[in-house]
Amino acid sequence: MIDSYSLIRPWLFSLDPETAHDVTLSSLDRAERWGLLRHLIEQPTHDPRLICGITFPNPVGLAAGLDKDGQHIDALGSLGFGFLEIGTVTPKPQPGNPKPRMFRLPAAQAIINRMGFNNDGVDACVKRVRNSAYWQNGGIVGLNIGKNAITPIENAASDYVTAMRAVYPVAAYITVNISSPNTQNLRALQGEEMLRSLLSSLHLAREALSDQHGLRKPLFLKIAPDLGQNDIKLIADLLMEFGIDAVIATNTTVARDAVQGLEFGQEAGGLSGAPVRLAATQVIQTLKENLGNAIPIIGVGGILCGDDAKEKVAAGASLVQLYSGIIYRGPTLIAECAAALRK
Repeated sequence: MIDSYSLIRPWLFSLDPETAHDVTLSSLDRAERWGLLRHLIEQPTHDPRLICGITFPNPVGLAAGLDKDGQHIDALGSLGFGFLEIGTVTPKPQPGNPKPRMFRLPAAQAIINRMGFNNDGVDACVKRVRNSAYWQNGGIVGLNIGKNAITPIENAASDYVTAMRAVYPVAAYITVNISSPNTQNLRALQGEEMLRSLLSSLHLAREALSDQHGLRKPLFLKIAPDLGQNDIKLIADLLMEFGIDAVIATNTTVARDAVQGLEFGQEAGGLSGAPVRLAATQVIQTLKENLGNAIPIIGVGGILCGDDAKEKVAAGASLVQLYSGIIYRGPTLIAECAAALRK
């Protein structure tokens, strides 16, 4: 099958990154409506994995951030992903940080973004999920939730609970994002006292929602790659204490060692892509050492080929997610990673 993305990537990379992002997704939407995507994109073979009570058709998912609002679910679902994670969504709509807020670093196969949870609010996203054919036909959609920028960090739990209540009826699983570097003080929620308080609030809210809906939805936590081993051990202990179902490792990094001297290398925001690969894999390894088989790990960060996906699984991940690799490699990366992980 022809890799058409490699032909159009030079043109896309000539555009502003956020503009290219919007153009690409709009084009995918049109191709999906015309019924072209499934003929143009190699579809991974069925390779199911049962994780947290969910049967994933294959172990390669879309990471949160690419479709923050659920506006492109059907198109993305046609690319062969085993599951989609939508968001981060917040209780109220917010514009995010000022533009420009996304930067490519092609020499490092990396991206820096400081989007700042720009989204139309959780209610709009839930409506889009409900209206998508992908969801209606049983596609697995996880919802990634966060707090509004104007909400003081000491009141963060209220925002997360509000968002969880809104997404609960439609989400296959719910991811609590406490690791984005682009909302002021958000990463402080990874500290022991604040994380314990947050997880306690979410635990109580989920128990009530489970009773209300007659169904217990899995709850995941997404953490940063910049944590020390003691921090990771502490988080692992809290995950087990509060019955969190899975952990996603990792989000973007604030480290810049790998991009020193590159254009845009010192821009504020989270760095993703190839430079975060080893750090993310190390976090997975440390989590695995502390969690054993008690809680599954989803590996994300710097996956740009099938071998990178295998590395995450060898370190302890049960599933993987892609984002920056799609920007650099295109949709062929999905089937390549799925083939590399095929049992």
